Amino acid sequence: MPPAVTLVLASASPARAATLRSAGIEPVIVVSGVDEDHAVEQATRRYGPLGPADVALLLARAKAEDVAHRTEESAVVLGCDSVLELDGEVHGKPTDAVEAVARWRRMRGRSGVLHTGHWIVDDRSEGSGATLGETASTTVHFALLSDAEVEAYVATGEPLRVAGAFTIDGLGGAFVRGIEGDPHNVVGVSLPLLRELLGQAGVGWFDVAGPHARR
Repeated sequence: MPPAVTLVLASASPARAATLRSAGIEPVIVVSGVDEDHAVEQATRRYGPLGPADVALLLARAKAEDVAHRTEESAVVLGCDSVLELDGEVHGKPTDAVEAVARWRRMRGRSGVLHTGHWIVDDRSEGSGATLGETASTTVHFALLSDAEVEAYVATGEPLRVAGAFTIDGLGGAFVRGIEGDPHNVVGVSLPLLRELLGQAGVGWFDVAGPHARR
């Protein structure tokens, strides 16, 4: 039996999709066409400098609204975006291996904050029409890697595919000493926050998770 409400994930992230599936949600994947650099530049011109948490929420909203405008699904659309805050600076995915190595040399033995913006748009024909969001933030404590470990990890290609240049559910898990906050948020979507946002839009958790998640 399918869930009562379809959840559209406005993200190409395999980790986000896997996290939702592990919680009993089978999302419809529709990747947004948002130009992230342009969106941040436009917002900065209009509102002034943005903090890391604001950047994450801005991009999450842009992605959710872009997909909601383009999809024909009668669904709740979820947009997410993650950035790492280190020394007050915003870091997304590294542009190349050189940047990834340099970033890990700064991160090792230190702590950063992983911010993930979440935005939902209730785009159902009989839905609430709600559009709302919030940013979840998790502190991450990095291990003290040697230069050889940094270079070997970057050579795997994994740091180039993810915000912050690390994972906790992949090869990078060995290089994270601990976290303070929701671990799902570091992977890319905070399940507790998603539940709260859905509730504010009048959507129950098991409306999207479906009966199979109750087993």
